[in-house]
Amino acid sequence: MNVFSKDLYDALVEAGASEAKASAAAKDIAAVDKRFNKIEADLVVLKWMVGLVIVVEILPVLQGWFG
Repeated sequence: MNVFSKDLYDALVEAGASEAKASAAAKDIAAVDKRFNKIEADLVVLKWMVGLVIVVEILPVLQGWFG
């Protein structure tokens, strides 16, 4: 089942688009939004991974200077 934005669908139909075209456009926009949400979630994981690598690399240097 494809999910789509009811508000976008209604706006397109009101603007004069056919119901089939409005439905297809709303489904496409929902799919793009879903992909962006997945990319955003992947970026959060990557940020944590990079932060961990930085800590693991910098900690021995700091221990050498101050320890």
